[in-house]
Amino acid sequence: MNDIKTDVLIIGGGPVGLAMAAELRYQGIDCILIEQTDGEVTDPKVSTVGPRSMEFCRRWGIAQQIRDAGWDVNHTLDVAWVTSVGGHEIYRAHFPSYAKRVLPEYTPEPEQVCPQNWFAPVFQNFLGEYPNGQIRFLCQLDDFEQTDKGVAATVTCLKTLTVNVIHAQYMVACDGARSMVRKKCGVDAPKLHDTQVFQSVVFKAPELATQMGEHHAMVYFLVNPIIQEPLRAVDGKSLYRLILKPKENGEVRDATEAIRAAISIDTPFEIVSNQPWRLSHRVAERFRDGRIFFVGDSAHTLSPSGGFGMNTGIGDAVDLGWKLAATLKGWGGANLLDSYEIERRAIAVRNLEEANKNLQRTQKRAIPPVIMTDSHEGAQIRAEMAQGMERSGVKREFEAPGVHFGFRYESPIIQSDGTPPSDNPFEWQQTSYPGCRAPHAWLEARKSTLDLFGHGFVLMCFGAMQGVETFAQVCQDKNVPLNIHYINDAKIAQLYERNFVLVRPDGHVAWRGDALPNEINALIDRSIGAINCSIGVSPVQ
Repeated sequence: MNDIKTDVLIIGGGPVGLAMAAELRYQGIDCILIEQTDGEVTDPKVSTVGPRSMEFCRRWGIAQQIRDAGWDVNHTLDVAWVTSVGGHEIYRAHFPSYAKRVLPEYTPEPEQVCPQNWFAPVFQNFLGEYPNGQIRFLCQLDDFEQTDKGVAATVTCLKTLTVNVIHAQYMVACDGARSMVRKKCGVDAPKLHDTQVFQSVVFKAPELATQMGEHHAMVYFLVNPIIQEPLRAVDGKSLYRLILKPKENGEVRDATEAIRAAISIDTPFEIVSNQPWRLSHRVAERFRDGRIFFVGDSAHTLSPSGGFGMNTGIGDAVDLGWKLAATLKGWGGANLLDSYEIERRAIAVRNLEEANKNLQRTQKRAIPPVIMTDSHEGAQIRAEMAQGMERSGVKREFEAPGVHFGFRYESPIIQSDGTPPSDNPFEWQQTSYPGCRAPHAWLEARKSTLDLFGHGFVLMCFGAMQGVETFAQVCQDKNVPLNIHYINDAKIAQLYERNFVLVRPDGHVAWRGDALPNEINALIDRSIGAINCSIGVSPVQ
């Protein structure tokens, strides 16, 4: 038995575990990721990398690899509600293909379709496999124990059956919804909504896209008496996923029959897998147990409707990552790591409820068989349904920048000011309000304001300079990394709303003001979690 030492041990090599390792590597922290499988993804459950996650991929230097992973830039991104694929189309939400898309004003990195079987190899190549990289495949966690000084994990290499003990200062559980780590820590994850059972049928239909032509869609929502679930193009080539509800008696549906009910045109297909899965809506009671942290599905499970699950987990990883780095490097305060749960648990609940709203819009309802016909009555029902979809804003599930960007951290390490902006996804716009993600603007060709953030704090200065040297000296005395940027651009200044804006390593605003505070020490101590403050304390003057 060998002893291995590292700063952070990550359990689980799914998308969130990989993101956790990427952020720690970016922050210069030694880490080991253990994954029980060989890393190959045969049943890709993740489809789209959200825009905020793509911004993080940008900071890690792999955004272009994600975009080049395999999705055809000319493939349609439309979402269609149909009686069947090849049958009557009820409603269509049009989205331009990536080739025709205009870059939005609020981000340099819009979302990208990248199924998990493409996503994982990008990160695996970036991180590398042991002994030259951070990932140890076919490595199983057997047991662990923690003290006030660290965590000791017993692991078995499944290839050699060698048993090792990995000693880490901290451990991060990215081991999924049934997290063994979380359960052993005695942390419950109560359900917030009823658990539902679904089937996931993955199949190949290589001719379907060509046969559908201009009527092809990226996602079909089936609206017929038999199936009322989505069918999605996974890779934009031949692979599709059909989600099913089991029969009324709980029996698993026959995959072949279900596909034929979903697709009314004659097209060859091959079933790849037919797996049941439980959709739960859970948030852990705590996101931390001593030196152990829960991230991604180990901390929260969301409905896949809207694609917020993995992306919420990646947000967890970045929030925790810079705080672990600050702590390990010695400039993070004693209370900094406590802010991880305070900030991210609230966001998990928020995103869970938004995902559940999307799910409820697609839940099974009685569909009259006449909707399938060419009759006047059938056409009328389809038209009324289309009007209802337009009114209900069904497009929101697939175009939700407010969900991805509009959240705001409320925590002891954030210095709020004035009236906060509304967290209404339909009303979201960029703001420098403390706790929000700092606004994106182009500084020059291909360089965003977001590219300034990542390592240490950043003080954005717009016109004013008084007190900056003192501010920098205070940070230097406390060993807090600080970069100062003077921005001489009226439009960007207007976007940032104040003369001074202090931005954290994760790109969220810690403080802002038209003048630097008199109590600079207090502001820095608050921002790095060096004082035991609470929400609602008096603002720093």
